[in-house]
Amino acid sequence: MLEQLRRRLRELCDVDAISGDERPMLRALRDILAGQVDEFTVDVAGNGFAIRRGAQPGPTVLIAAHTDEIGLMVKSIEPSGFVRFEKIGGVIDNLLPARAVRVRGVNGVIGMKAGHYQTEQERTQGRKAGELYIDLGCASAAEVEALGIRIGDPVAFVSPLLEIGGQGHLVAGKAVDNRLGCAVLLELALGTAPPCGTLVLAFTAQEEVGLKGARIAAERYRPDLALALDTMPTGDTPDMHEYRDLNIRLGAGPAMQVMAGPGGRSNLLHPLVKDYLLAMSREKNVPLQLCTFNGGSNDSAAMAWAHQGVAAGSLTIPRRYSHSPMELADLRDAVGALEVLRGVIEGMDSLPDFTFLADE
Repeated sequence: MLEQLRRRLRELCDVDAISGDERPMLRALRDILAGQVDEFTVDVAGNGFAIRRGAQPGPTVLIAAHTDEIGLMVKSIEPSGFVRFEKIGGVIDNLLPARAVRVRGVNGVIGMKAGHYQTEQERTQGRKAGELYIDLGCASAAEVEALGIRIGDPVAFVSPLLEIGGQGHLVAGKAVDNRLGCAVLLELALGTAPPCGTLVLAFTAQEEVGLKGARIAAERYRPDLALALDTMPTGDTPDMHEYRDLNIRLGAGPAMQVMAGPGGRSNLLHPLVKDYLLAMSREKNVPLQLCTFNGGSNDSAAMAWAHQGVAAGSLTIPRRYSHSPMELADLRDAVGALEVLRGVIEGMDSLPDFTFLADE
């Protein structure tokens, strides 16, 4: 399974799909799933839905993974041919200089003042995104436009997926957040159909810029249970404190966020969903890391408040160096998430009641 996931992840990470233009990912998913699911549809917002139906009526379970990645957008084209850009999503400014990028299939590099001419302050403090530009090797705006590049075009980082450490289970590259989740969803889509009911595998749009597609997905299908599959940071590097900052480690299994956002303002996990996922992880013998996470949220926060409320939760795959062009993850954690979610699907004929006081 590790090798299969690695191959699938490399295939998906090679696709450029910045928030707002997820079409390349949707086309790739459509091609992979052609003839393999009961239905594959794309809505007006850019969400893709793979449907698997059981032989008997039953509950609807929705599992979501977002297809979009952070990146840049063409802001203007200077007469000299250099391209100015805006950031899309949580891009880190000091990682931008001299970074390889791709604009509509055209390779470029984010330019900067030559190191020989930088002041001490410039060398140590870095540059803001608004001060930088993309060099496409063009000498004029006309040359840029002749390549088909226009204002508003998405710009992706170029960081092919690498195997790290030589042991076969660590990988790093761009858009691991959340192509790794998408790779797991594909395995679920291509696996055994649920025993009953409807399984909706939602490849959601614009998570990185506001969890936008997920709420639409939950409104559309009104599931009995909605789960987001995403990645999240770890606290196991020298610049983080495992107990003060974040108690998540690479290679220790998938994580479950019981609180997200400062003060829980993004999401507080439904207690019955928490109990259910903990029980399923024990049944599948998969260690599950519980955490509070005040650094962000995921699609479960949007799905929980769709329609009249949805029982929602998430599984997250730990990864280091988040929102950088080289995000590092352990494929064994992804396999653990896959096993728990398989258990959810296999048990759809006995899905519990998630009404808030149902455990009384």
